[in-house]
Amino acid sequence: MPQPRILVTGATGQLGALVIDALLKTVPAADIAGLVRTPSKAEGLESREVQTRTGDYTDPASLRTAFEGIEKLLFVSSGDLDGRAQQHRNVVTAAAQAGVTLIAYTSILHADRSPLMLAEDHRQTEALLAASGVPTVLLRNGWYTENYLASLPAALAHDAVLGAACDGRIASAARADYADAAAAVLTSPHDQGGRTYELAGDAAYTLAELAAELSRQVGRPIAYHDLPQAEFEKMLLGAGLPPFLAALLADSDAGAAKGGLFDDSGELGRLIGRPTTPLATSMAAVLKAG
Repeated sequence: MPQPRILVTGATGQLGALVIDALLKTVPAADIAGLVRTPSKAEGLESREVQTRTGDYTDPASLRTAFEGIEKLLFVSSGDLDGRAQQHRNVVTAAAQAGVTLIAYTSILHADRSPLMLAEDHRQTEALLAASGVPTVLLRNGWYTENYLASLPAALAHDAVLGAACDGRIASAARADYADAAAAVLTSPHDQGGRTYELAGDAAYTLAELAAELSRQVGRPIAYHDLPQAEFEKMLLGAGLPPFLAALLADSDAGAAKGGLFDDSGELGRLIGRPTTPLATSMAAVLKAG
């Protein structure tokens, strides 16, 4: 069996699966592997002849085995926010031990100065990567547009968008845009070690503008109501969100109010060779899907 050159972690996750889709447009399937925790969920990869390797961020030995022979590793940050610091340490250590020659890590926009609570783990991971000796490229992803579109059903039910972002501008992009960027870096003929990409959407918007676009698309008034951070967090708790997640989302909105989700460099569009997906386009797709 041919030895894959590129491995994507979280290969059946929302971002990892899209990265593999993007890679398959230009890279032979035999050159791609996907890291999965549950092999039974990887049938879609295997049907396209993408090799699957079983590994878990909490199991260092499984990671060392999975990374053997891999040249380029897309390290998708863990979704387990409570245990993320140790999990990330496990990934970095295993990649170094396995002789990986390039790690592409999905960090957060302007991680070095971001006001978001989420940024601290990313700062720590970036420091681990710098100390590992493995050439690294940082993909500092901005907000996924899908993060806000997930709340459309609630907004439509109450004719209101709620948040705590004030008039902070949010330069989000579709998850597929960030996936295409990762694929572009992994397949670049140029040395990517030491590069840092600040990735964000071409056009920024406020949550009031998001509400206005929603109003336009559904044909009835949808207002944006800005709340104090503590009140927004309390509202999220009342909606049934776990305390940690409610605090995180409220903090992210407060960070947006401070400019934490804004960037106008245009680097994402240049990297993928096309404009990023507009908010209106992503919103229309979600509304059409119901």
